[in-house]
Amino acid sequence: MAHPLEIQTGVLDGPVMLRPRRFGDDRGHFSETWRRGHFEEAIGRQVDFVQDNESVSGAGVLRGLHFQVPDRAQGKLVRVARGSALDVAVDLRKGSPTYGQHQTALLTEENRWQFWIPEGFAHGFLTLEPDTVFCYKCTDIYSPEHERSLRWDDPDLAIDWGTKAPLLSEKDRFAPLFADFDSPF
Repeated sequence: MAHPLEIQTGVLDGPVMLRPRRFGDDRGHFSETWRRGHFEEAIGRQVDFVQDNESVSGAGVLRGLHFQVPDRAQGKLVRVARGSALDVAVDLRKGSPTYGQHQTALLTEENRWQFWIPEGFAHGFLTLEPDTVFCYKCTDIYSPEHERSLRWDDPDLAIDWGTKAPLLSEKDRFAPLFADFDSPF
């Protein structure tokens, strides 16, 4: 039998794209969006999610690039329930051959892709439609003392967000540059 998740790996070692099967009829459709055994088999390790988050944003909102440092580093399984978003993961693992490189994913309610971003990566997303609902499961709880961020428009990271003027929080507007970052991962 085929795996119940469609799986795609990308340019970075660690992040994985996953798409659950959908079953539909004239009443609508059903998807099992997460099951521990299937997910762990797909990513090749055990994971314990402890917090689920949901954000709703207008079009053009950029949230990120965020991460938490050890001992509260977070892995995230992200998806879009309504609307669409450009999602980005940046490798912050010092010894990695892809340190400082990024991977993007287009997440939409239609394509149903989910993006696994392990610990040791910064994460951000840009909403592409009004009222985009962005959902994510986290492997550790939110800890303001451990939270860090990097500039979304950092020239060293060279992420093409497709916009020069997103809607940003103050924290994201003035986040540190990658050149000033000393990775704890």
